[in-house]
Amino acid sequence: MFGRLLVSVSVVAFALSCSAAAALAQAQQKVLLKIPIAFATNLPSLGTSIQYFSDRVNAIPEMGITVRLYEPGKLVAPFEILDAVSTGKTNAGYAAAGYWAGKIPASPLFTAVPFGPEADEYIAWFYFGNGMKLYQEMYDSAGFNVKVLLCSMLAAETSGWFSKPINSPADLKGLKMRFFGLGGEVMQKLGVSVSLLPAGEIFPALEKKALDGTEFSMPAIDERLGFYKVVKYNYYPGWHQQGTALELLINKDVWNGLSKGQQTFLDMACKETVAQSIAEGEAIQFDVIKRNNERGVVSLYWSKDMLALFEKTWHEVATEQSAKDPFFKKVFDDLTAFRVGYTEWKKLAFLPRPSK
Repeated sequence: MFGRLLVSVSVVAFALSCSAAAALAQAQQKVLLKIPIAFATNLPSLGTSIQYFSDRVNAIPEMGITVRLYEPGKLVAPFEILDAVSTGKTNAGYAAAGYWAGKIPASPLFTAVPFGPEADEYIAWFYFGNGMKLYQEMYDSAGFNVKVLLCSMLAAETSGWFSKPINSPADLKGLKMRFFGLGGEVMQKLGVSVSLLPAGEIFPALEKKALDGTEFSMPAIDERLGFYKVVKYNYYPGWHQQGTALELLINKDVWNGLSKGQQTFLDMACKETVAQSIAEGEAIQFDVIKRNNERGVVSLYWSKDMLALFEKTWHEVATEQSAKDPFFKKVFDDLTAFRVGYTEWKKLAFLPRPSK
């Protein structure tokens, strides 16, 4: 008797859950998010993160949201994603805010800051400081019709691949490099001719010697792009990108048309992707460094003098940018204040890094 009752209860519970799922599916507006991406999905952490997000969202069709990814250039060129999402040419896109520096001077502060926060500190500012509030304010005040979600976070990068050793500031002068964001502004002040190329164009430029060097990302990503085949001096640490944030942009009219549940679902999926991307990025670098050494790559750590030069020059860039753009100053001051407080925690809570 008790067994039959237990079976009956289970059947009823299952039926109710199915009914609830069906009701939920009917209640949600069905949406197809077409997402052109700035980074190929075969790039570890950088591209695999948005594939992870897509797979997780598509695994729960009851929410009424389907994601379709478009590899770089297939639907929208990487540097055109913001405009395309804002105007409704596509309803979503995945990129780095720093790609819009020509339109919004403060945008690189939401991707990576030289000598700035590592991934954990950066996330703390985004989620528990004023980061996300300022991030959305940036797009709103600049007139872009987008909702922004932090949807990936990469750990530290290397700071460049060079065709020759860089022993002094004089060795930088006249070099032609691909360099991203605010770090690129630093290098430009030091006499480097800087260009910003998408991932797929960097290797051919190095091969043809149109570039003398490049920075792009962390070792596992740079390996996939094949830089080790043409340039052999790889410098650490990634002073220009200790943590790198990537964004999911959704057309604001589309976002506002979603139910609260769907909005929460996408926000949760992005937060999960942030955790996934950090974990993946941290786990896959050391074997690549070993392989690079076997290939004849020389892995070098910047001297104290060169790091001091980069940092001094960065402070000059930050001061100049703050003077030119009030919103840049607003964001930079807020992040700086957060970091001052965080430093009190960091210097007490964490062990010093071992010397060996």
